[in-house]
Amino acid sequence: MRLDSSLLSAVPGLRHAFFTREGGVSRGIYAGLNCGLGSGDYPADVAENRRRMAAQMGTSPEHFLGVHQVHSPDAVIATGPWQSAARPKADAIVTRAEGLAIGVTAADCGPILFVEPQARVIGAAHAGWKGALTGIVESTIEAMEKLGAERNGIVAAIGPLIRQDSYEVGPEFVTRFIDVDAEYGMFFIPSTRAGHAMFDLAGFIRMRLENAGVLMIDDLGVDTYADERFFSYRRSVHRKEPDYGRHVHAIALERE
Repeated sequence: MRLDSSLLSAVPGLRHAFFTREGGVSRGIYAGLNCGLGSGDYPADVAENRRRMAAQMGTSPEHFLGVHQVHSPDAVIATGPWQSAARPKADAIVTRAEGLAIGVTAADCGPILFVEPQARVIGAAHAGWKGALTGIVESTIEAMEKLGAERNGIVAAIGPLIRQDSYEVGPEFVTRFIDVDAEYGMFFIPSTRAGHAMFDLAGFIRMRLENAGVLMIDDLGVDTYADERFFSYRRSVHRKEPDYGRHVHAIALERE
């Protein structure tokens, strides 16, 4: 039902989970633990799946928070629960509130969970290629610093995402990165298809973390496209399925 980071697991008073699709009630193409509020799944099934995940995180569904993700570089600070219908548009959440589970949804994009153990500040970020390129990693770290975190004390874990072997992109995609920084070319290798390349999203995220001063990084190394335990947007497109499920990946501070 979940994967854990060894680095995050070593931090006292912390819960986290990179949830798989196992252990849920959804059916059909959403079979398993689909948490996608924006999917076409039955709302009651999604609600039950989210209740199960909240229980795993040691909290209630009302304290299991997400944002309306828009592939932005924007991070928000959570001080308490908010209504699901009123969740802010952003792609990362940070908090120092105990008993509040914060999470991001993903189905190929890169989930990153953060903790600064001394300040007891946590974060969760959704880093697709667009957010990673435009600064979601840096915005999350800056928001954590506003709550007292020291960036050189931050521990980060990169969860299941689409890996380079599965992530073929066109020439315009490569150009978009090279136009920002020519050195970003190192994250592309030639594809077997002429004019295309394979993109290393995980490597790109790690580089952004390291350049921002975060050096304690755990990468779970899981490919959502190749591993059937996970939902994958790209796999659903290749299979011509009408929709796809989404995962939540979450982190919470236990009450002391």
